[in-house]
Amino acid sequence: MRAEIETQTGTVVDGIPARIAAVRKTYDAGRTRPLAWRREQLKALLRMLSEREAELVAALHADLGKNPLEGYLTEVSITRSEAEYTLKHLDAWTRVRKVPVPLGLQPASARTEPQPLGVVLIIAPWNYPVQLLLAPLIGALAAGNAAVLKPSELAPETSRTLARLLPEYLDSEAVVVIEGAQAESEALLKEHFDHIFFTGGERVGKVVMRAAAEHLTPVTLELGGKSPAVVLDGNLATITRRLVYGKLLNAGQTCVAPDYLLATPDVAPKLVKHLGKAIREFVGKDPSRSPDFGRIVNESHFDRLTGYLQDGTVACGGRSDRDSLYLEPTILTGVPLESPVMQEEIFGPILPVVTVPDLGAAMDIINSRPAPLASYLFTSSAAQQLRFEEGIRAGSVNHNAAIVQLAVPELPFGGAGASGMGAYHGKASFDTFSQLRPVFSKGTLLDTLRVAYPPYNGFKSKILRRLL
Repeated sequence: MRAEIETQTGTVVDGIPARIAAVRKTYDAGRTRPLAWRREQLKALLRMLSEREAELVAALHADLGKNPLEGYLTEVSITRSEAEYTLKHLDAWTRVRKVPVPLGLQPASARTEPQPLGVVLIIAPWNYPVQLLLAPLIGALAAGNAAVLKPSELAPETSRTLARLLPEYLDSEAVVVIEGAQAESEALLKEHFDHIFFTGGERVGKVVMRAAAEHLTPVTLELGGKSPAVVLDGNLATITRRLVYGKLLNAGQTCVAPDYLLATPDVAPKLVKHLGKAIREFVGKDPSRSPDFGRIVNESHFDRLTGYLQDGTVACGGRSDRDSLYLEPTILTGVPLESPVMQEEIFGPILPVVTVPDLGAAMDIINSRPAPLASYLFTSSAAQQLRFEEGIRAGSVNHNAAIVQLAVPELPFGGAGASGMGAYHGKASFDTFSQLRPVFSKGTLLDTLRVAYPPYNGFKSKILRRLL
C-alpha cells in the first residue's frame, strides 16, 4: 500500500510541469482576458456556492467539526459576498483611465489600463479551506488571470470536494486544482508563475518567498502572528461576548482571532469572570457536547496546544480529549510574558489574560513583538483609540469588535512585517492580481520633441527649463 501511495504521488508530481504548461497555453491564447469570460467564471462560482453548499459544509464538518451554520457564515457566505461585490464593480475596476500629459510633451495622450498578471498560483491553508482558496481566486479571475489552486491536504475532505466541484463549474483549462502534500507543493514552487498567493504560517511563507525569488515572482503572503486585544473600559458583558465569539470560531483556529488579552488591574479580574460566563452562554457548561464548537485539526496541533496549559493558571476550561481532538475553551491567568504561550501564535481555544498598568504599557508589549495581523482595542475613549491607532503597527486596527472586520469587502485584508505582505478583498484583490499598465502615445507628423535633442545651446536651455 505504501509503495502504491508513493507511485501515485510520484505520478502527480511528475505531471505538474505539463499541467502548468497547459494552463499557460490557455492564458497565452487570450481566453481569460475578455470581460465576458471573467463574468461567466464569477457567476459560475456563485452557482457552485449556492447549488453545492450542502456538500461544502459537510466537508468542513468532516475536517474541522464546524457547525453547518458556522461553515456557511464564515466560508460559503463570505465568499459569495466577495464574488457578488466583485461582479458589481468589475466594469469600474477594469476601466481605462486617461491621465494628463505635461505641456512639454504635447500633443500626446496617456492612459492607464489594468492588465492581468498571467498564470497565478494560490496556496490555501486548512483552517478556512473554502474561503481562503476561493476568495483569492475571485480576484485572480476578475483581473483576467488563469489560476492553479493548491488546497490544503490537512483538510482532505474539503480538498477532495473542491477538486471535484470546481472543474464542473469553471473553465477547467484555465483553472486547475492540484491536490497533494509537501511533494506536490515543492513541485509547484519549482515552476514559473506570474504571482504566488500564499496563506499560512511564517515558516512555510519563507519557503514560498525563497522559491519565488528564483523566478523573480511577486508574492502575496497572508501569514498570522499574535493578534492582541486590549481592554480598558466599557460594557464587559458585551466586550467579552465579542471576544469569545472571535476566539471560538473554528475552535480558535483563525489567523485574526484574539491571541491574548491585555487589561488593567481594575478590569482584568472582572474580565476573566465575564469571559467564563460568555463561554458558557455560547457552548454550555460542557462544550464537548455542543454542536457549535469545533475540533482541533490533528494530533500534532492538539499536543502543541495542550502543552500551553501549563504556562499559566487555568481560570476556566482546560479539559481535553485527544481521541476526539477536543480542547475545552480555556482562560489562562498569571502567564509570564516569556512563556511559550505568549511567544508563539496559539491558533486554538486558549486565551491568556495579562495584567498591564495602562494603555502605554500594553502598547509597549505589542510593539516589542512582530507586527500582528490584527489588533483590537476595547474602550469608549476616542482619544485612547487615536493613540492606539497612531502608536502600534499591525495589519489592521479594530475598535470594540473582533474578527467581524473581515466581512467588509471595502477593507483590504493583509499583514504588516512578519504577519504578511500585500492585501486582498474587494478592490484590493483585483489590484493584487493586476498590473496597472501605463500607455503613452504621440504622433509623428510634427516632431515637437526636437527642442530636447542635442546639441544644446542657451536658447534650448531657456525653453526646456520653462517647459519642463
